[in-house]
Amino acid sequence: MQEEIARSAIDTFISAFNASDDSYVTALLSQALTSDVVFWGPLGRSEGIAAVERFVLDIRRHPAGTGTMVRCSAVDMPDEWARYQWVFTTPDGGPRLAGTDVVHLRRSLIDQVIVFAGEIEPFAS
Repeated sequence: MQEEIARSAIDTFISAFNASDDSYVTALLSQALTSDVVFWGPLGRSEGIAAVERFVLDIRRHPAGTGTMVRCSAVDMPDEWARYQWVFTTPDGGPRLAGTDVVHLRRSLIDQVIVFAGEIEPFAS
């Protein structure tokens, strides 16, 4: 049951990246995130839905064109933390980025997002 709630919040969050119009981004984020969400992204720490919205809109305006964000793994959820993998692909074979997000849920909404973008290099022995 808890995993289904997490999956729903995560998929709604991801759908903001793929909204048909920028005007839908805030509403989708508000359905997935708490108002005081803490977002640890590639540019550091920020707080609030407006900060996450700026990040999402920046990704949507990628120089290579509007891309597609998809969850490409199951949601793994021990207790109130969850993780999943994602892929962002721009049109026409443009840049592709993959990563893993770790999220914390509070009352069925995401209140923390930690973005790990890129692949982890194999351990060199």
